[in-house]
Amino acid sequence: MRLARTRRTLIAALFTPLALLAPTTAHAAPAAAEHRPARHAPGETITLPVRDALAELTIADESRAGYSRDKFKHWTDADKDGCNTRAEVLLEEAVTAPEVGPKCALTGGSWYSAYDDRYLDSSSQLDVDHLVPLAESWDSGASTWTAKEREAYANDLDDPRALIAVSAASNRSKADKDPTEWLPPYAPYWCTYVTNWVADKMRYQLSVDPAEHNALAERLAACPDQPITVTYAR
Repeated sequence: MRLARTRRTLIAALFTPLALLAPTTAHAAPAAAEHRPARHAPGETITLPVRDALAELTIADESRAGYSRDKFKHWTDADKDGCNTRAEVLLEEAVTAPEVGPKCALTGGSWYSAYDDRYLDSSSQLDVDHLVPLAESWDSGASTWTAKEREAYANDLDDPRALIAVSAASNRSKADKDPTEWLPPYAPYWCTYVTNWVADKMRYQLSVDPAEHNALAERLAACPDQPITVTYAR
């Protein structure tokens, strides 16, 4: 089963008043050159401010050549308890616990969708979002991984930031966009969103492209320099 977590408390702590989050009209200049910091070993854990964490990420151009969602085996049942990854996330994040029936069918329950500040009362109204979409991970490094590494990424239940239950509408509006193209409709969640984006990319040592890096840096400049703890997955 999924590890116990305190996502709701973290979300509340990280919300920033809307006035601090208004987008600016200035755009940073593109990065002048590729930036490649030192790599870390799998299992290594570090804590540092999120702006420093952003500086830890490799800046490089991205490519979607060869991508297929089928290359990421997802919604597996790693612990063989009858509930796949999607169901595990829904069970962990439920505000009101649903009833669990045969084959982990979920009935009743309620959930909070942080992307659009909505409460939902049916699991069918929710998607489980890969915070950094599968296609984006492919673009920024996963194309070189093994099939098992991509499967682990697509079903990561060990870091609460990797997967999040949100309204289907908000998730489908996001699709495979990065923060240069999409932020959650609920603006007070922006700081949490970009902070978790940096943490997830850091965990898998994925790159950011120059425009993505600049968008994250611009957004984080309006947010608390929140310390994040990351355990490297690979």
